[in-house]
Amino acid sequence: MSRNVTILGAGLVGSLLGIILRKRGHEVSIYERRPDMRSASISAGKSINLAMSARGWKALDLAGLREEMEPIAIPMYGRYLHMPDGKTAFQPYSKNNEAIYSVSRGELNKKLMTLAEQEGAQIHFEHRCVNVDVAANKLYMLHDDKEKTIQADLLFGADGAFSALRESYSHMPRVNSEKMYLEYGYKELCILPGKNGEWVMEKNALHIWPRGKYMMIALPNTDGTFTCTLFMPFEGEGVSFEQLNTEADVTKLFETQFADAKALMPGLLEDFFTNPTSTLITTYIFPWHYQDKSALIGDAAHAIVPFYGQGMNAGFEDCTILSSLIDKHGSDWDTILKQYEVKRKVNGDAVAKLALTNFTEMRDKVADPKFLERKQIEKELGKRFPDRFTSVYEMVSFSHAPYNTAIQCIQAQDDLLKRIMDEGDFFANIEQSSFGTSLDTWVTEYHKAVQQLAKNEA
Repeated sequence: MSRNVTILGAGLVGSLLGIILRKRGHEVSIYERRPDMRSASISAGKSINLAMSARGWKALDLAGLREEMEPIAIPMYGRYLHMPDGKTAFQPYSKNNEAIYSVSRGELNKKLMTLAEQEGAQIHFEHRCVNVDVAANKLYMLHDDKEKTIQADLLFGADGAFSALRESYSHMPRVNSEKMYLEYGYKELCILPGKNGEWVMEKNALHIWPRGKYMMIALPNTDGTFTCTLFMPFEGEGVSFEQLNTEADVTKLFETQFADAKALMPGLLEDFFTNPTSTLITTYIFPWHYQDKSALIGDAAHAIVPFYGQGMNAGFEDCTILSSLIDKHGSDWDTILKQYEVKRKVNGDAVAKLALTNFTEMRDKVADPKFLERKQIEKELGKRFPDRFTSVYEMVSFSHAPYNTAIQCIQAQDDLLKRIMDEGDFFANIEQSSFGTSLDTWVTEYHKAVQQLAKNEA
């Protein structure tokens, strides 16, 4: 039996969800607070580029958009590190030369909205939801400065990190809700193309300038630019946004810490003082749904910081899991939403933790010689034991293993790598047959531990 579905938010997840539900015969109305980005000159939302990985591509397969997006997705095969002393290093992401993909948030969002409308969804722009009566499933909107009430049948909150539906949930009895802000902010900057429109740095990599307590990253765009994002504390002594008040302050920081990038950023000062300094938030809430009437999805359910490149991928995976549950349970929405919450809540929490952990790795550890050695060993293990060793990063980015399984494998991976590195020079030891025998045993033990964790999760 079809439902009349109301979706808050025409962003990436809301538009994709609309496509999925229309393909199953449901009536879909989407309400978006912003103007239509296809005709208005507005931001696509967060400035940090998307890093599409396996989970995101699977969702685009469901929507039928993979072939259309692949030509404008730039593969990034690893991290390209820019050290303080001017040296560089490249860390491959995968033992199999797999890549994550830099994708324009705006272009993807536009294509998803257009496809949702082609499938028959109705998108209502410039409708801001100010409150939801969760029990009655009534939405209170503002449109053209006028109040508007909408009675929903089945409601999904796909309205992002500051979701109106999640906020309304949080005021209900027995709902646990939390917002956690990092003391760090971010600011978008830009590296321009060369004279002939060419990329002026390695195109097929995610560039990182790790500086301990702060960092900058850069992702390639199809027009030859790189979108740069500077992360640093809002306040405090030393390097922080609070301390960068004048053009001289910014110039000095970039000349001393990001000299190679500064040479490629003629618009640095204008970008720095024009573009906003944005916040980084992680949100938690439970439950994620109310009876068979409403549910949260994507960032509305689990907003995370961007340091594992999994925000969009996790939201899209919410859609694929929900899609499979609809296929399994038909019109039994009470069961669908309960099972959706069971399957996704634990993984939403896990990917949030992974993202926070990876922040420390990106800004600090990637410049540490021991960490670089460990990454080299991981890649070698993957080549020597392809059926028994997969790093946690590869589980997250290049497989569909639940995030909760991946995070539980961290300790087993840490134990294995510590045991190996405690023996001294891995690449010298590997030539010794006795070490090779021990290594085979250790990797087998790791593989068994991972298999058991995956079995427990299933």
